[in-house]
Amino acid sequence: MTNAGDVQLTSVILVGGGRMGKLIAQKLDADGGFAVEGIYDVDNADELDGRAPVVDLVIDFSNKAGLPHVLAYVERTGAALVSGTTGFDDEELGRLRALGQKTRVIHSFNYSLGVAALKRACAQAALALGEWDCEIVETHHNKKVDAPSGTAVLLLDAVDPNHECAVAYGREGMVGERPAKEIGMHSLRGGTVAGTHEVHFFGTDEEVCLTHRATSRQIFVNGAVAAAKRLLARKENGFYTFDQLMFE
Repeated sequence: MTNAGDVQLTSVILVGGGRMGKLIAQKLDADGGFAVEGIYDVDNADELDGRAPVVDLVIDFSNKAGLPHVLAYVERTGAALVSGTTGFDDEELGRLRALGQKTRVIHSFNYSLGVAALKRACAQAALALGEWDCEIVETHHNKKVDAPSGTAVLLLDAVDPNHECAVAYGREGMVGERPAKEIGMHSLRGGTVAGTHEVHFFGTDEEVCLTHRATSRQIFVNGAVAAAKRLLARKENGFYTFDQLMFE
């Protein structure tokens, strides 16, 4: 904790100096309960290995290349970690989960409360609609570097939690009839779209489409800071999901 007069502020390191990082820094400053002690990015993430101050909380919205430095810092200092970085593989996600044995950790590909509700709705729809065909379409701005989006991966897990279906990442050529146990995953890129996700369920003569549209990144910023507060309020170490912190 950092003292500001008689007020105890939560000390924070931000990892990620891009658009999300700047918005989060502004949100933390406006909140009044946080003190940002440093901002790092991929080009100087190695400073976390020894020269960075010890803080209460790390918020990481950077590139996956910085993950080893973030993990080492959090393990060394015991700081709580809010991670919103996308593009992690299963091994990297496993390292984040394991870190929950030593401190409080949350990772989510999306910090929108609306997306969290969409995820729950998709899980219920998948149960109710049984053998219907399912396709996921995500659209983002032309600067996004990973595909499919982390949110699309979350939605895929919601509709197929046991990973029983094959995933078709787009289709081309003479692909034949659509297999029953297949989920299509499609990524569109263009303009300045903050994020649109659609989950389509196709039955005989009918279709259900569940959609979430983000009109600005501020929704993810607000959710990340809200999740940080709830994470800090937890007394027990552990790896938490956004759903756990916001709905339980």
